[in-house]
Amino acid sequence: MKIAFVTSELDPYAKVGGLADVARGLTKALSQLGCDVKIFIPRYSSIDPWRDELRYCFDVNEIKIKISEKEFSVHAFKKELSFNRKSKIEIYFVDSPFHFDRGTIYTNDIDEGERFLLFSKAVIEICQRLKWAPDVFHINDWPTGLLPIILKQHYSWDLLFKNTKFLLTIHNIEYQGNFSPELVFNNHLDGKYFYLGGPLEFHGKVSFLKAGIVFSDIITTVSENYAREILTHEFGGGMEQILLTKKNVVYGILNGVDYSEWNPKTDKYIPYKYSEKSLYRKSKNKIELLKTFHLPEDKETPLIGIVSRLVSQKGFDLMISGIDEILKMNLRFVILGSGENKYEDFFRSLAYSFPDKFGLKIGFDNQLAHLIEAGADMFLMPSRYEPCGLNQIYSLKYGTVPIVRKTGGLADTVKDWDYYQQLGLHSGNGFVFENFSSQEMVDAIRRALERYKDKKIWKQIQLNGMKENFSWDISARKYYDLYRKLVVVNN
Repeated sequence: MKIAFVTSELDPYAKVGGLADVARGLTKALSQLGCDVKIFIPRYSSIDPWRDELRYCFDVNEIKIKISEKEFSVHAFKKELSFNRKSKIEIYFVDSPFHFDRGTIYTNDIDEGERFLLFSKAVIEICQRLKWAPDVFHINDWPTGLLPIILKQHYSWDLLFKNTKFLLTIHNIEYQGNFSPELVFNNHLDGKYFYLGGPLEFHGKVSFLKAGIVFSDIITTVSENYAREILTHEFGGGMEQILLTKKNVVYGILNGVDYSEWNPKTDKYIPYKYSEKSLYRKSKNKIELLKTFHLPEDKETPLIGIVSRLVSQKGFDLMISGIDEILKMNLRFVILGSGENKYEDFFRSLAYSFPDKFGLKIGFDNQLAHLIEAGADMFLMPSRYEPCGLNQIYSLKYGTVPIVRKTGGLADTVKDWDYYQQLGLHSGNGFVFENFSSQEMVDAIRRALERYKDKKIWKQIQLNGMKENFSWDISARKYYDLYRKLVVVNN
């Protein structure tokens, strides 16, 4: 099966959020299932052809693409990744320096919509020159949302694509790619689709995400619970009514994790490797973590980790309103992240005022993120909404007990210990609170601290989490089954 995976992010070349991890992990797993996978991504300024060992794609050569009456010369670089004798992926980097040498992946520039419009056109043109007909274009989020309508309107004459179908994955519905309607008319997109309530129109603007939803054959999102949530007014970002018209083809597939990277048995970034059978070694990582943040080297006091973008979505308003209660508790925090000034300043003030209780690093540090997962006792994610979430899955594997709000993928992966105990079961792997309430979050932390005192119970909670399996192999097979549905329809 031929899968064109079209994405604006790909780890390790260009990453802002979880999409980059999905693009890497899912495509690798699909190739190992026997799919012929080609990845398409812009060549941003962060991607150096020499350093990253890319080669100019002579099969594609120069492509002339017109955007808003201006013609641009576009070409492609290529890299091939081999995993074993039967499994490989080809990555095509769409090179248009005018559009993608901007210093960042996403911009607030006036031509932001045109950048990704050009990208979509280039993907189609590259497939044409390769004479490669994908069974499925797997597109991701708003930057690729116009690809189906561009193919439908401008390339319907090419029989190469006569059986090609579209699957759109929504990683976060709050990011929609809404731009001036001039983009439609300046680029000869059919005006019949742009009218009040029409396939391209959203609050007076042209919406890339809405176009992707309307013109794709299947829509997926990154957890089963989030697939239900985006059909509601609270979580639908205004797109819920559009999605409800297609609810029979909306699926939730939980993001997977690459356990070759996130596994305490083999993690190259942590000083003391451990497993379920050597869980006692985790406390040695805790001491190293405390040293790193210049906190007292006390392995008995509970330590909560946070690795996150410091933004409203992640629920840190609950910490702000609940901080008086948190300060009364016998615990410590280590925080790694960056984001809005409001939250950065809040955590800075805590680290300054309570240097024995709060450790902080503003920014991102991959090695430190691994050490926090390995060294913390608990991991806090009080998200307002969370399409999937990966850190709670990492935490489970590392025996770092997650404390989360019941939303999106957090609800699909973390099972509240106390709730399952009431049912007579011992299968809980974390602590969950339901409502977006600082009091409920504080109560969940208190429950975790209480269970932490009983080492036998705590170890059981840790082991329950470490035994969970959220590998990409499982998720990839679900995507493969959806691709098969589309291909069977084609045939």
